[in-house]
Amino acid sequence: MNQEIILSVKDLSVEYKADRGAVHAVSGVSFDIHKGEFFGLAGESGCGKSTIAYSIMKLLKGSADIVRGSIEFRGKNILAFGKEELRQFRWEKSSMVLQSAMNNLNPVVTIGSQLVDAILAHEEVSKEEAITRAKKLLTLVNIDSKRLKAYPHELSGGMRQRVVIAMALALKPDLVIFDEPTTALDVVVQYNIIRRIIQLKEEMGFAILFITHDLPLMLQMCDRIAIMYAGKMVETAPVEELLKKPAHPYTQGLLNSFPSLLGAKVKLRGIEGSVPDLITPLAGCLFAPRCFARESDCVEIIPVFTEIGEHHYCACHHNLRGNCQ
Repeated sequence: MNQEIILSVKDLSVEYKADRGAVHAVSGVSFDIHKGEFFGLAGESGCGKSTIAYSIMKLLKGSADIVRGSIEFRGKNILAFGKEELRQFRWEKSSMVLQSAMNNLNPVVTIGSQLVDAILAHEEVSKEEAITRAKKLLTLVNIDSKRLKAYPHELSGGMRQRVVIAMALALKPDLVIFDEPTTALDVVVQYNIIRRIIQLKEEMGFAILFITHDLPLMLQMCDRIAIMYAGKMVETAPVEELLKKPAHPYTQGLLNSFPSLLGAKVKLRGIEGSVPDLITPLAGCLFAPRCFARESDCVEIIPVFTEIGEHHYCACHHNLRGNCQ
């Protein structure tokens, strides 16, 4: 793993204002992403994954508020960026690919014009050079350059998503955030897009923050994976370590919830119960009501995120005692 850290999130906490009180969407989350790393952020819907992504890009609006923590890109605090610094950071240093490509593209403007506008907004180049680069960008994502004149509705869902990926790579950023980029696509198109993302990462050297609730997909791609539950990070480890020695009961539950394509047939086990109310969170471990290894201290004491192996961290009382197997 490259030791150069390009993104460092420390003790990030984000709240959403609601009629009943503040929703603690993200609570005390910390992680680093290294240069060229493929870092995955997994967890069920509503656990705070997208909120973290929007916080990194400073896209939180309305009732959302970062109440604690810092986000640094190459040692600079993103949360302190002014308007011009933020404009340079977005697209030039870090870009983001969202889930629904059709909502990210202007339906009345050709994709060529949108690609060219993104380049011209950040770099002093001629329009002809921007058009040439736009053609190369489409080729990068396996789309014929003749499609520059096409409108978004004239492309398939997979092609639109690849156009958004091309736009995200237009200025060669150091970090690209993918927030559920293939959820709405069929599995064949999903496979082709993921394969191309991996190829482009190897060719261009950018780091990836990949957000999804599809853990099997993530296990095939990432260098490290972080597992989130109810706004908190409960485990992070290299992929091989997480697959062989999942430490947190929630991680174990996720891994037991999907079938193996090559292994023996086993009965799948769901995780009983439901996620806690994030307006009035529990005093101890948020997963305690659903945990098979629950004891009194789990309900009363918040577990500390602790290193239990090389680059392997977990927040679980029982694991620290060696009881959670």
